[in-house]
Amino acid sequence: MKKFSTHDTLFQRTRALFLIGLLALLTACSTIRFSYNHGDTLLYWWLDAYVDFEGDQSDGVKQDIKELFQWHRKTQLQDYAALLAKYQRQLAANPTQADLLNAYKEIRTRTETLAYHAVPDMVDLARSLTPEQIKQIEERFEKKNREYRSKFVSGSVEKRNEARYDKSMEQLKLWFGSFSREQEAALRRASDARPLDNNIWLEERILRQRKILALVRKIQAEKPSKEQTTAMINGLIREFFTRMDAPERKAFYDSYTNATVNYILTAIRIATPEQKAHAQKRMQGWIDDFNALAKEAK
Repeated sequence: MKKFSTHDTLFQRTRALFLIGLLALLTACSTIRFSYNHGDTLLYWWLDAYVDFEGDQSDGVKQDIKELFQWHRKTQLQDYAALLAKYQRQLAANPTQADLLNAYKEIRTRTETLAYHAVPDMVDLARSLTPEQIKQIEERFEKKNREYRSKFVSGSVEKRNEARYDKSMEQLKLWFGSFSREQEAALRRASDARPLDNNIWLEERILRQRKILALVRKIQAEKPSKEQTTAMINGLIREFFTRMDAPERKAFYDSYTNATVNYILTAIRIATPEQKAHAQKRMQGWIDDFNALAKEAK
């Protein structure tokens, strides 16, 4: 098998796109450069937990991950550095709601670029999955859904709000450092003001998973050509990315996005000069890492 691909797009829990998970993993670390240089191994382990690769599949998947990282390093990282530099300037001038909404769109556009670049590899992987591996993916989905349901859906409103707040604070502290008790109280109020719609997120998550499973089962059963499989996977990716504009969900997604932006704006507005300096330093470290990684590819 020439290529066997690794595409999280078939298995990602958030948008069924492993690329989003990868970026989330990298930006959650204090040094992107270290994480990126080990990202191919981490991503392989993550995918293998879903699929349980067999025989030659393992080598094919590792090679595809390697090639994806090489492409990404050569073509995308300098753009990421420039984008972060723009956000640095906006932070210094106090960004508006429009600035943050535009930043969301910019990041989404780059995620789409990554996803569509990965399609040829996804095609090879999808055409090579066995019924047993598809069952493994389904069981992994179910396990993760149980964990999500236990942490974010079941229990009292207070418990669910607290879990969501704690998760978001991990990211805010990464950016701004520690917060005072007064700041944490203000952020908790802003966090709790967001719609508590974890049950809808779970519904959307399960819907994506079912569509992924239906697609790979259809491919496994009908054995379509590469061209046909490419069209099918492109269609699924397009459906996932346009889901936010679907009539039955647009109001929900718009409400959630606006509430999240307002929550982040609250953090920025109450941040002290020292905390903003911490965020600027953190962003500069990521900019330096992205530029250094891009140079290593040349």
